[in-house]
Amino acid sequence: MAVVLASLALACLLTYPLVVRFDHAGRVDSNDGRWSIWVVSWVAHSLTTDPFNTYQANIFYPHGDALTYSEANLVEGAVAVPVWVLTKNPYAAHNFVVLFGFVISAVGAYYLVRHLTGNRYSAAIAAVLYAYCPFVFARSAHIQLQMIGGLPICLLAFHRLVERPTMLRAVALGVVMWLQGLACAYYGIFAGMLVGFGTLLFAATRHRWSDRRYWAAIAVAAIVCLGLTAPFFAPYLTMQRETGFGRSLEDATRYSVNWRGWLASAAWVHRLWLPLLDNKFVGVVFPGIITLTFGLAGIWLGFRAPAASRARTPRFQRDVVVFYVISCVMAFWIALGPKAWLYLLLHDYAPLFSFLRAPERTGLVVTLCLVVLASITLTRAIQSRTNPLPIAAVFLLLAIGDLVQAPIFMRDAPPVSPAYEALSRLPKAPLAEFPYWATAQDFHGHAEYMLGSTAHWQPLINGYSDHIPQDFRDAAQQLRGFPSPQAFAALEKYGARYVVLHLNLFGQQTRDRLPALLDEYAPYLRPLSKDGDTWLFEIVGWPR
Repeated sequence: MAVVLASLALACLLTYPLVVRFDHAGRVDSNDGRWSIWVVSWVAHSLTTDPFNTYQANIFYPHGDALTYSEANLVEGAVAVPVWVLTKNPYAAHNFVVLFGFVISAVGAYYLVRHLTGNRYSAAIAAVLYAYCPFVFARSAHIQLQMIGGLPICLLAFHRLVERPTMLRAVALGVVMWLQGLACAYYGIFAGMLVGFGTLLFAATRHRWSDRRYWAAIAVAAIVCLGLTAPFFAPYLTMQRETGFGRSLEDATRYSVNWRGWLASAAWVHRLWLPLLDNKFVGVVFPGIITLTFGLAGIWLGFRAPAASRARTPRFQRDVVVFYVISCVMAFWIALGPKAWLYLLLHDYAPLFSFLRAPERTGLVVTLCLVVLASITLTRAIQSRTNPLPIAAVFLLLAIGDLVQAPIFMRDAPPVSPAYEALSRLPKAPLAEFPYWATAQDFHGHAEYMLGSTAHWQPLINGYSDHIPQDFRDAAQQLRGFPSPQAFAALEKYGARYVVLHLNLFGQQTRDRLPALLDEYAPYLRPLSKDGDTWLFEIVGWPR
């Protein structure tokens, strides 16, 4: 309880002003941020009203299983349920999940390092180094990428299984890997790769090739993880088969780290050299000054003085050091993308890897490995003192000073439109909102309407996700000119009943023409709300 409460207090401090703007602010400057707020709210709403139809998201009407067009964020939505039930506030629900992400990340890193080093001071410092690394803050608009806490918990469960393979520990490993995969598919795959590699490495170093208990425990963990994951992943396989959805190597190349990305960070201390990168960095994966220097020193100590390390940290044997060093190097290599052939190999032959388009996200694994290796250095320095508290406190303050970014960027949410309030009282029926963004570079604009739908949950013809259905792309070209005969014809096919116009989002020329166009189509559009810049109409007929 003390660890959790301390982690919560630190999260409130280092994410300021999230707590004081808890229910009315978020990353609404970004359409990815709007999407994240929507998806957490949708899952929480669905789990509390119709849990068996959670994948039937209220976007891309009439498509089914539209939640599978991107990360489902089922864990995030489940975490948000208590706040959603109490408030029905999408910002409070989302920000609660953000806080949860930081807390569970610190707790996970703390217990992993405490298990390996036996030192609470090193564990506390490692918790800060991992939970508040620059990687996480750079992805604040993507809620699933905030859920980094499962990785150290998976590794803790794996180390415990390696040390004493029992069925209970095997089930625990399978369950935490499943939960990490549901929280973020990227991190679930990373966890699977780390456990898979570790299984072979420790079988070799600890002479477990003929140990039936070891292999039985690993098999049980795999069966539990895959068995629990299958029902949630099956809709994704169906979607991929029906749509041909996949990630191209061009996408992977675009989201691969360049050398500047390994130095990029928005922490206050790191901004000193940010101008030198000339804004040409791809990815933000700098692990931090303390993590990098102490991690490299930990590698040296782990190999240079293994006997001393074993005496001070009995679980940090040489093969554990080898595991984290090789994992760090491999993750670094993968992050470089298709130009470095390891990613190509995994893309072609590793199951599920074709779903991933951003190799740079393996930079998180680099940070985690360096944090664990840094704990060797921290433990040696702390345990060498008669009174370890002062030096531990200094290291903790240095870690916070190295990574702090507060105040983090947030923007106040706009007030709920009267049109949306009216929609919340109307019968459920298909809704289209305009302007209708119709080009690939503008599709993300529909996320604003998705966020607005958290006030009414009407089925939206609009939508934005990783996968954009082809019929949506085709219809968008007709709908972009609303009101027009072509747009009405497209809406009739969808069975649309409601239309919302956002006057402030139209270009000035179109906005000047709208009153005359609406007068022309007045027999078919009944005004329901015309307060401010957001107008709501009900379609009462179809022009021929």
